[in-house]
Amino acid sequence: MKRKELIKKAKTIVVKVGTRVLTKHDNELDTRQIRNLVNQLADLQGQKYHLLVVSSGAIGAGMGLLGIKHRPESLPLQQAMAAIGQSRLMRFYDDYFKKKGILTAQVLLTSSDLEDRQRYLNASNTLLTLLKKKVIPIINENDTVGVDEIKFGDNDRLSVLVANLVQADLLIILSDIDGFYKRQISKISPNGQVTEIFSDIDEITPAVEKMAGGAGSNTGTGGMRAKIQAAKIAVNSGVPMLLANGRTPGILKSILKSEQIGTLFIPKDSALASRKRWIAYTTKPKGALVVDKGAKEALCKRKKSLLASGIAEVQGHFKQGDIVVIADTKGHKFARGLVRYSSQDTNKIKGSSTSEIEAILGHKYYDEVVHRDNLVILEE
Repeated sequence: MKRKELIKKAKTIVVKVGTRVLTKHDNELDTRQIRNLVNQLADLQGQKYHLLVVSSGAIGAGMGLLGIKHRPESLPLQQAMAAIGQSRLMRFYDDYFKKKGILTAQVLLTSSDLEDRQRYLNASNTLLTLLKKKVIPIINENDTVGVDEIKFGDNDRLSVLVANLVQADLLIILSDIDGFYKRQISKISPNGQVTEIFSDIDEITPAVEKMAGGAGSNTGTGGMRAKIQAAKIAVNSGVPMLLANGRTPGILKSILKSEQIGTLFIPKDSALASRKRWIAYTTKPKGALVVDKGAKEALCKRKKSLLASGIAEVQGHFKQGDIVVIADTKGHKFARGLVRYSSQDTNKIKGSSTSEIEAILGHKYYDEVVHRDNLVILEE
């Protein structure tokens, strides 16, 4: 019943398409598959859905054009493959959607575009404007220049950040697997039967995380672990995420008819507000604050702001307005926040009372080092 209710409410939907869904075994783009996907999306837009597509496949497409069989380890080669493949990938999307009378827009993002709050809001406004104009954004990481994106990123994470950007009602991740398998060692059990998948997952427990596999495919950057990490962000943000096989005929139609297909990760009822999602998941911390037991209790249980008196140690170099991790003295990182003092000033006032700050620094901007409104508890 929960699945039906969540999907019925979905109007703005982000669809992430994996590399293996869009390419053949030789890494060449599967134009028939792209056409089938476009036809499904066009039908959904005709039903008044607002759609955004996060599409992998650029590096794989570049490899296919150059006859490269294995994903290159060299960063310049990866970037070159992305540069070659991205235009080809976009051309197919653009041509097929045009035949359906639908305009597309290419949107290439890097993590730095979303880490800066103003650029984050600009990206959000651009995407929402495109949706109002009935244009379907085709989004990808800017792999040609995004060093960190290729080395550490994946489009599973990008897709959930895009879902947060537009406050989407549903995130659909299309991969080459049927869902989250109950037995992750192999898709096929010894007797030849396909391993059973979870239909719905209400909570991503440590046991669920442990079941997730590691590496992704030859051409993609993701894997089951990346999808579980994306699901954690999604459910904490209040966005249901559904993992399904993108090569299943009519998969999107089946999903939106609430059929028992794929694995649905159920969002938490207490979702984070937009600004706190940005603090928690989009930005990269510039440093860390280690707090004592009393401060941790005040933050987690009493929902208080972080004062200088509770800070035991300052790590890294950050300026006022940067995001920092907050950890306890055992090293457990349990929160993130937007800091009101630089690392240099915080180091001077750590352990001091609020009334002592001005005497120590010669000024006092705020009573709190991290205000409650700019603080996100990640784990109690």
